[in-house]
Amino acid sequence: MADALRPETVEPLLRGRFGRPYLYRDACESTQRLLERSLGEGAVAVCDEQTAGRGRLGRTWTAPRGTAILCSVLLEPPPERPLAQLSLVGGLAVAETVEAATGAAAGIKWPNDVLLGGRKVAGVLAEAAGGAVVLGIGLNVNQTVDELPSDARVTAGSLLTAGGEPRERAPLLARLLLALERLYDRWNGGGLTAVHAGLVVRDVLRGRRVAVDGAAGVAAGIDGAGRLVVEIGGQRRAVESGEILLLEP
Repeated sequence: MADALRPETVEPLLRGRFGRPYLYRDACESTQRLLERSLGEGAVAVCDEQTAGRGRLGRTWTAPRGTAILCSVLLEPPPERPLAQLSLVGGLAVAETVEAATGAAAGIKWPNDVLLGGRKVAGVLAEAAGGAVVLGIGLNVNQTVDELPSDARVTAGSLLTAGGEPRERAPLLARLLLALERLYDRWNGGGLTAVHAGLVVRDVLRGRRVAVDGAAGVAAGIDGAGRLVVEIGGQRRAVESGEILLLEP
């Protein structure tokens, strides 16, 4: 099966303004480092292999060459919009894309993971960069079980391991960029309220026991500001950032 993310393959599939310009590298340290503000909002950087891919809290993100979607998008949101919410907006775009491709329900694990069948298939990272924001997305597509990391905090999966068939990445990437553009525009105009319902129905932590900074509680959902609400000792705590550990399968 032909599977390439080169410009000549992806650009004809683009249906919105995201992906223009489209920067492609066979390999790079991280797509997060390829975008400059001068390229303008909607510029996208993609590579087939990252040698120093980054996730949250300084973790690495790795995938065998040609098996995943590794991309970053340059955004210029209004200064009043909280940067952290973009990880949720990006996660929702990934979840919608995965659902459209597989026909299965995807979940969002606050603040930036996307799960399919209980396994992590994607992560999102929003980073400020010179007055703009670079939103990085890693989506596992065609990795086999043996090619997935075995030491992840959340068991890793891919669309292949969930659905049993390989998929072309170019149509997936084009669909993802369009979904992100539409959700970003809604968020840009109306804040998280405009996309909150999509997060609520996909929230995999709600009602489950979790640990926040060592304190155990029950996740009560994602609030309108994008914070995770956790009930600890009879009191509700709104968590804006930090490490959330799931205490039950």
